[in-house]
Amino acid sequence: MLRYYLTDHDTPTDKERKRFAEGIDLFNKGDYTEAFVYFDQKIKEYRKSSIAYAYRGKCNLKDQNLYSALYDFAQALSFDNTLPDVHLQKGIAHYSLKEYETAFLSFDKAVWFSRGEDCESLRWRALARLKLHQHSQAEKDLSKAVELGDESAAYLLSQPPFSRKVIL
Repeated sequence: MLRYYLTDHDTPTDKERKRFAEGIDLFNKGDYTEAFVYFDQKIKEYRKSSIAYAYRGKCNLKDQNLYSALYDFAQALSFDNTLPDVHLQKGIAHYSLKEYETAFLSFDKAVWFSRGEDCESLRWRALARLKLHQHSQAEKDLSKAVELGDESAAYLLSQPPFSRKVIL
């Protein structure tokens, strides 16, 4: 006798993304003020929502409210520590505050949780490595980002300290 079991393969985070599709759409369209209002309200309704905190944090980051963004990202990660985009955005906030070592750690987690397949995380990690004087590792990160199609990383590789002057 065969039994079929219907299972829900969506993770809690996938379900949250579907639940908050309207707000995510606002954010993706660049309406950060409306998206902030939307996610601020959703946080009141869903106090343990990693996605609501993540997107409110992204709105704060877009508005250069760096400390508020860091708070929101920390909250989001306290509910789901496996979100590569949140680690990336948290790193960008730290980088903007010139907290390069902390930024590097966040970018490193973003690379880890994206399995090294996100060129933006690799590029940002390389930028933090440059601030930390880790030039050879930065060059490797940028080269991997280029392999993934990142034109910005290709440009960075053409600049000092990577560009080599040709002596004629």
